[in-house]
Amino acid sequence: MTKVSFFDRRVIESFLKITSIISAALSLLVLFVDIPAARKATYGWIFIGALALIYLAIWIWSNNLNKIDINIEGSEVTIKVGDIFSEPGLKAIAFNEYFDTVVDNKIIAESSLNGIFVQKHLSEPLSELDRHIDNYSFEASEKLEINSERSLGKKLRYQIGTICVYKEFLLAAFTKFDKDNKAVLTMPEYLEFLINFWDKVNNVYAQQSVSTPVFGSGITRIKGHKTISDEDLLKIMLWTFRISEMRFKYPAKLTIVIHKDKIDKINLLDIKSARNGV
Repeated sequence: MTKVSFFDRRVIESFLKITSIISAALSLLVLFVDIPAARKATYGWIFIGALALIYLAIWIWSNNLNKIDINIEGSEVTIKVGDIFSEPGLKAIAFNEYFDTVVDNKIIAESSLNGIFVQKHLSEPLSELDRHIDNYSFEASEKLEINSERSLGKKLRYQIGTICVYKEFLLAAFTKFDKDNKAVLTMPEYLEFLINFWDKVNNVYAQQSVSTPVFGSGITRIKGHKTISDEDLLKIMLWTFRISEMRFKYPAKLTIVIHKDKIDKINLLDIKSARNGV
């Protein structure tokens, strides 16, 4: 299934821009070069064939687009396929509202970004990360309550959107957990997280570039929105970034990293063509 239709308006517009340049160049060329009458038909068909190949190439490129750069209210934003751990600057990692660190496929899945961070990207023992979180200077309003009835994991619950800076990582309290330790969010809570997150990033980024995943992609159950797509989540992220006070000063920028297995579900051409990405 293709993301961009064969006769998409933007594909046609790109094609017409290229053909106008080619036509102008050929018009100048024929002023100085005579084409033998016997070969005009052959050259004509070659030209038509070349145009068809150009159109096909533009259409294929549009469907396989895996990186775009947009500007949102003066901030440079890159959306790309890649590995967030390879990005420069600060990297956001989504934790749950308890900042749990045990990867057991119950609280944290090994295959999740959170699990990969804990298992493969810690240069110190896990106990050092736990100690760092416990001793971090959170605001009083970010610590909500002690859930003494929770049998697995930590018991102190934090406000979603809360950030703990750990080396080059922004650990973010993202998902709420139910009594069965399943990640659950409503759409208002998802919006609350993003608005709080951009506000906290604005306070801690120190003019460094920041990279984030598409929050909620593939792991979070958003109540009442079973059919919400990764592209919808990405657009919501861009919209909340636009209405927030968060702005990156050059050369710092925001990079949203898409997992390679998810890009087939996201039409970057749509996002690039829209004002402010939404």
